[in-house]
Amino acid sequence: MRSIELEKSYHPKSFEDSVYQNWCETGAFEPHGNEDTAYTIVIPPPNVTGVLHLGHALNITLQDIIIRFHRMRGTTLWVPGTDHAGIATQNIVEKKLRAKGLSRRELGREKFIEEAWNVKNDHHALISRQIAKMGASVDWTRERFTLDTGLSAAVREVFVTLYERGLIYKGEYLVNWCSSCGTALADDEVEHEETGGKMYHLRYPRKDGKGFVEIATTRPETLLGDTAAAVHPNDERYKEIVSKTILLPLTGREIPVIADEYVDRTFGTGVVKITPAHDVNDWEVGKRHGLPVINILNPNGTLNENAPEKYRGLSVKEAREAVLNDLKEGGFFIDAKEITHAVGHCYRCHTVIEPFLSEQWFVRMKPLAEKALAAWRRGEIIFHPKKWENTYQHWLENIRDWCISRQLWWGHRIPVWTCTACGERTVSRSDIDNCPCCGGKTQQDDDVLDTWFSSWLWPFSVFGWPQENTADYRRFYPTTALVTGYDIIFFWVSRMIMAGLEFTGKTPFRDIYLHGLLRDKQGRKMSKTLGNGIDPLEIVDEYGADAMKFTLAFLCAQGQDILLDKEAFKLGSRFANKIWNASRYILMNLENRKQINNPDLLPVDRWIYSRLAGAAKTISTAFEAYRYNEAASAAYEYFWNDFCDWYVEATKLSTKQEDCAEKDRAVTVLLDVLTESLKLVHPLLPFVTEEIYGKIQNCITQNNADVQSFQTEFLVTSRYPSGDHKNRDAVLETDFAFMQEVIRAMRTMRSECTIPPEKKIRAAVIIENKKHAQFLREHSPLIKLLANLNELTLWTNNESESAPDTNSAVGSAGTGFEAYIYIAEAVDIALLLTKWKKDAEADAKFIKNAESKLANENFIKNAPSDIIMTEKAKLEDIKIRAKKIDRYISRFSK
Repeated sequence: MRSIELEKSYHPKSFEDSVYQNWCETGAFEPHGNEDTAYTIVIPPPNVTGVLHLGHALNITLQDIIIRFHRMRGTTLWVPGTDHAGIATQNIVEKKLRAKGLSRRELGREKFIEEAWNVKNDHHALISRQIAKMGASVDWTRERFTLDTGLSAAVREVFVTLYERGLIYKGEYLVNWCSSCGTALADDEVEHEETGGKMYHLRYPRKDGKGFVEIATTRPETLLGDTAAAVHPNDERYKEIVSKTILLPLTGREIPVIADEYVDRTFGTGVVKITPAHDVNDWEVGKRHGLPVINILNPNGTLNENAPEKYRGLSVKEAREAVLNDLKEGGFFIDAKEITHAVGHCYRCHTVIEPFLSEQWFVRMKPLAEKALAAWRRGEIIFHPKKWENTYQHWLENIRDWCISRQLWWGHRIPVWTCTACGERTVSRSDIDNCPCCGGKTQQDDDVLDTWFSSWLWPFSVFGWPQENTADYRRFYPTTALVTGYDIIFFWVSRMIMAGLEFTGKTPFRDIYLHGLLRDKQGRKMSKTLGNGIDPLEIVDEYGADAMKFTLAFLCAQGQDILLDKEAFKLGSRFANKIWNASRYILMNLENRKQINNPDLLPVDRWIYSRLAGAAKTISTAFEAYRYNEAASAAYEYFWNDFCDWYVEATKLSTKQEDCAEKDRAVTVLLDVLTESLKLVHPLLPFVTEEIYGKIQNCITQNNADVQSFQTEFLVTSRYPSGDHKNRDAVLETDFAFMQEVIRAMRTMRSECTIPPEKKIRAAVIIENKKHAQFLREHSPLIKLLANLNELTLWTNNESESAPDTNSAVGSAGTGFEAYIYIAEAVDIALLLTKWKKDAEADAKFIKNAESKLANENFIKNAPSDIIMTEKAKLEDIKIRAKKIDRYISRFSK
């Protein structure tokens, strides 16, 4: 067999693209096997006009890891796709038109939609490249788009069916209005932020001339739409004015004082203005008391004809300033106090949301929510972590109807036609031109559906629903799991469950893994405004996709947000480098070696196979529970520590000797262990493992086609290592762990005594247990190799010979042993004493400062608990080291 030359340095750019292309061209990501059940996930479709940020990279990474793991255990499917992103895409197109001096109205609906499709196609190509660059193992042959023909049919079917079931209605209601986007928004599309503002105290004169009523408000301009003032019915201060009339400043209108339990007696003055058209709570109060509803806003956010003439056409901000000036001039203004309060903003353009009275289409959510709650209570869906069950339950128990109409052109047009002759409204699964009642011409509703109305059908519409006899629908629905961020549990997760139950009778997935959000090291959300965002493609370009994937998984603790910066990705890069360099060392030493069938195994070989099985079990269990960080940590520990630092080093006893048969045996086993180890970590680092695996397979195919234990295949579709307990050897692992502790003790002492790594030294070990002593004797050549010893004495307490003389040695006690190294033969004791004394001084200074810090009440009170724990642990470690160095100084100063 010839040696395999890997590049000297790890350069992911040199192979990642070609590896991904090979996967795609050979159909590696498509479902294989004939199992009736498959592990299936559908990608949370990114907005087609967006650019993928690191949050997308985290979500795609976690899905890719879990699908790769399950692909190596059976049939899988990961369906990719994109969302048409109604508001976002329309904003982009309108921005392009404005740059040309055009508006959408001037262009016309048909031409505007053509422009939107052009934008979609351009951006879709970019997003697909980004997803591929991250190494997502999606089945591109099944890619879907929320506006494609099949999904559009599903959307129309759902709208009409819900209408027929009495669950969709059109009505005038107070909605969240974005004046910039020019459309209504659902409650969960409004982002509330703590914002600085003012509480204005105003006088409303009493009609009877007996003074005035003091009212507090944060939005003085809306008083132009007031139709009442309200007090609590049990507020003794104001019982006398209930049912009285007051004068509304600046308008010339009279309004009543009403009593309603909605009023908080402790807020402001205990008297609130009621503006039913511009406040959700006031809307409900107005309905209870039959108050007039006066809308003072135009759709573009300016004041309309219902406001006094001087304010018409002003923006809300301009109107506020003008109203305040006039209130001051009229003697109605008392004062203004600085406050911080929650203000709603559009989730897309960040414009302040205005409550706006408008006629919209709604879905009655309560009947759907009851089914979704029942499914959860029956255990048909499982949240990971479980804490999100409370959020899910609370939202569904307090759900409000969903405003689904949007005043846009890009999206699924509402399938409702109104007759221009008789006014009859028709809801239809197919387009109609003539009224079914009178034959007159019809006009389709101008509005489109909320983007989420197509997204909530995603898990079953991608498989061909409403056609339930498609092969994919029968085989892959319901899906297995949903992997997404917790920030869209309302937007998407809950609604998908409701839609799945309503239209398929099944929950669309069983497992719901809600991962945390990415934040910078200061805990701040990453954003363009703060300039703390990280471009995932920059990370891929600098470190490689594997480094990005592994780092994100390693840091992804269940139920926690992830704090990181660009430096963090060096962790994944170092691990990928380790895999590359370890494999390179093994593969470059294959020259003139022969692989053999059924090689005998030494104890060290059986130990590494046992450790491999243990790691496979730990990783599999972690993946099955969506504990990515635990899986990544176990993979890292096994490959770096067990495989590289111990096993590869241990095999040098065989590969460096003259016996060719033993070399062939050792290389055969080593190659098999490497291959299985690459499989073990493949879900976390797919590119580097596939590249190395391919080199091994090519070499074996060319040189040893008759060797049965190796087959040509892709790593991505190979079998994951077994974690079966039959492959474990607990006794052997315990013996090896004891030997490792002995070697670690010697290595630590070498370091503390500044003995050069290449310097061979003499050592002795006193062992309490005869069985352990026997194991060490059998493996003394290995101990000497790994601790770099030229002589090793092993002794037990019950032996007839006297114990080894350790007067000229430094020692370290472990559980069941004492290890000694003879340093006088290896270093200058005088120089070493000088070093130890300096170390002792530094340790004493550190201990004093650390104890002072931990005794500081302010530090203990203000520092995060993890920081305090770290400081305490560091202090204990230094105290232990200081005691050891004091013993060394005492022994060798005599």
